[in-house]
Amino acid sequence: MRAVVLEEFGGPLEVREIERPTPGEGQVLVRVHASGVNPLDTKIRAGRAAHARVRPPAVLGMDLAGQVVETGAGVSGFTPGDEVYGLTGGVGDLQGSLAQFAAVDARLLARKPATLSMREAAALPLAVITAWEGLVDRAGVGAGQKVLVHGGAGGVGSVAVQIAAARGAEVFATASAARTPLVRRLGAVPIDYTSVPVERYVAEHTGGAGFDIVFDTVGGPVLDASFEAVRTYTGHVVSALGWGTHALAPLSFRAATYSGIFTLLPMLTGRGREHHGEILREAAALVDEGKLRPLLDGTRYTLADVADAHRSVESGTADGKVVVDVEP
Repeated sequence: MRAVVLEEFGGPLEVREIERPTPGEGQVLVRVHASGVNPLDTKIRAGRAAHARVRPPAVLGMDLAGQVVETGAGVSGFTPGDEVYGLTGGVGDLQGSLAQFAAVDARLLARKPATLSMREAAALPLAVITAWEGLVDRAGVGAGQKVLVHGGAGGVGSVAVQIAAARGAEVFATASAARTPLVRRLGAVPIDYTSVPVERYVAEHTGGAGFDIVFDTVGGPVLDASFEAVRTYTGHVVSALGWGTHALAPLSFRAATYSGIFTLLPMLTGRGREHHGEILREAAALVDEGKLRPLLDGTRYTLADVADAHRSVESGTADGKVVVDVEP
């Protein structure tokens, strides 16, 4: 089969012929139609993601959408012909999705939303699992809550806005001035972070009480701002980018709580993989109910163009999630 192989960190991504995998126990063989490109993919390629623990030569690509062609021993719930999507590889020792076929743990898969194309479905898995783990699993988002999403026009942020809104929360989201119309269309009250300071938007939208949930998808000083924007006693800050050193005093003085998210853990350890499949099934239902849609960049890439796809993500020029067509 054809695959994109990384021979060494920082080196080129090259299309090669490699052996087609055979599904083992608990695995399904998926013909990959589309592979989503995440910022983490570019960091792995450059050797700047030790937490992902990839050992070259490696096939990268974490998100996929495709069709089941074969099932291994012990697999139930999937049969050849099923259209599926998932966050399935490209980290640890798991083969990635930038290949014509991938043998993946069936627990990491769910049936593709019926109303999405393969390209659209491949844009969702990492973003939707990250948003769900933060908002639903950690913070218990629901009706009557005020939720602030930092980076509401980004890959994870745009999905988080839609999930929070679908579960009945009143949603607010920070974005640049140019992106505020998009945030509003997604279902959130936009906040221009370039011109409105934390204390002002907390006062304006919560009467100074703070937000019930603050979801940080940006990290750095934005996480610090999250500690200042959360509600006293019952507030909860969740971050997908809790790197670096941060002063916890603003959070402590509010007696609020914090959770970090590390979405790759089930893939790297093997524990909790069933929950990834459960989240994707819940997300597929939201999609087919018209409550969740991915933001997709319009540029088309093939396996031969993966380097260009990575450059688009790294440069920040993509208008939505970048997706590679593996098998149109």
